[in-house]
Parts: sequence; C-alpha cells; structure tokens
Amino acid sequence: MQSYSEPGGRACSTGVPNLWRRVLVNLLLIGAGSIVYAVGINGVVLSQGFLSGGVMGVALIGHYLFPCINVGLAYLVLNVPLMLLGWFGVSRRFMLYTVLGMIMLSTATGLVFPSLPHIENPILGAILGGIICGAGIGITLRSQGSGGGTEILLVYLRKKLELRMGAMSFLFNALVLAAAAHFFSLERALYSLIFMYVSGKVIDSILTGFNQRKAIVIITDCPDAIAAQILNSLHRGATFLEAMGAYTGSSKKVIFSIITLTELSKMKELVFGIDPHAFMVVNDTLEVIGKRHGSMEDI
Repeated sequence: MQSYSEPGGRACSTGVPNLWRRVLVNLLLIGAGSIVYAVGINGVVLSQGFLSGGVMGVALIGHYLFPCINVGLAYLVLNVPLMLLGWFGVSRRFMLYTVLGMIMLSTATGLVFPSLPHIENPILGAILGGIICGAGIGITLRSQGSGGGTEILLVYLRKKLELRMGAMSFLFNALVLAAAAHFFSLERALYSLIFMYVSGKVIDSILTGFNQRKAIVIITDCPDAIAAQILNSLHRGATFLEAMGAYTGSSKKVIFSIITLTELSKMKELVFGIDPHAFMVVNDTLEVIGKRHGSMEDI
C-alpha cells in the first residue's frame, strides 16, 4: 500500500488496506446472512405459506405448486441468466461476491431446516419471518455483493436505462403478489405483503441504522466559543463554513457538526446557553462514514 501527504495535512492512502481481511469479512457477512435468511425461509415462511419478492418469490410459487421442487435449487437455476447479465453488464467484482452469495444462499436454504415453534397467528408469523429474513438480507448486503435475484437486474436497469430501483423493485414484487393472489388467495398475498414490508424495513435499518447521525448547522455570533464547547464537552468535531448574511451583508462563521441522537439535547443546551439568539438547524442523515462515525470496514 502506497501513501502520500497533502501539504500541511495527514498522509493519504492510494491503495486499499487489508485487502485479504476485507475479502474475509465479505465472505463471513455473506455466509452469516445466508444462514439467517435460510432460517427465516425454512423456519417461518414455508410453514406459513408466505411468498417473498423477486426471484425467491418465483421459486416459492414453484415449490407450493409442485412440492417436489427444492426452493434452494430453483432459486439457483433462476439466477443463472441474471448472473450472466450481471457479469457482462454490471461489475465483475460485484458479481464474484454475488455468485458466492447465491451459492451460499441456495446451499443454506437446502440444508438449514430449524425446528422453530409454529406460529398460529399469520400476522405474527409474517412479522417474525420479515424480521429474520430482513436481517439475513441486510447482513448479506453489508458486504460488497448480494444474494442475487432481482437485485442484479435492478442494478443493471439503473446503470443502463437510469430507471429508479425502488420503482422497479415495487413492480417486480407486485407481479409476484399478483401471481400469489391468482394461484392461491388474496389473503395469502396480503400476509406476504406484510412479510415483505417488515423485511424491507429491517434491511433498511441494518444497512443505514448503525451509522445514522444528526447533521447540525449553527448560525451564531459566538462561533468560536460554541465550537470550543463542541470539541471539549461533546468531544465531537466542528467545521467552520464561511457565510455572509443576506440582509446585513456581514460575514459569519457557520458551524457544521455531526452528532448522535442522544447528544442532541446536550447540543441544544450548549448552544443556547452560550448564545440564546443562535439559529440551529437539525437534519437527519442517511449514513455517516468517517472518523468517530463508522468506517468502510463497517459496511
């Protein structure tokens, strides 16, 4: 790994540190996520007769219509054309991890059959299945690959046609639910919708929840005093942004900082204790990566 130094700054790396460690972490995440997902599919989803979204949903429909079909094997076979599409149309590094993910997921789905207690209430079953399967997918997506399925197609369509992934994902899932309502019942499709909704929320929480922070912008006549307290009392960083008042035309130092939710009340007390006339803006962040706020090693 090579590095260089910015004038007056710290050394900056030009390579990727701990490459093999990163590969190992990715493989562990994919393996762990596949096992957790298989627990949810075989322990809850199949026993309740729910459907999942995308390719796994198609594999489950095939299994329910023809019980001799193995879900894991059907999922792998359905992914073959998507693997070719991703290999030539997306990213080969992404696809290498994704192929491993598909193999691990298919293998885990075919081998891991936990003896979980049967849940009589289908709504509770949908919630539990969504939590477990969402956790499995979320863990897998924390790596640099995925478990395959429509995720490959979504990435391809976004790259080539600039289509919105959320809208396309909704369309594919809606088609699966429509097929479920046609082949089975509307009630079964609605329970599956609850399962998919909970799963999506859990995935979002795992992917972004660990590094969510509050972005703070402070306009004050006492920027130096407030910044000093942020550094010394909150032990958080603060950055001065040069600004100019539109009405007065005078220059100001605007403070920008990132804090956790639990630190927000202390930040308010600190700011308005020094300057009661300060103006503070609090924004939600999707994810924060950097010193003291998580790193690429956590992704």
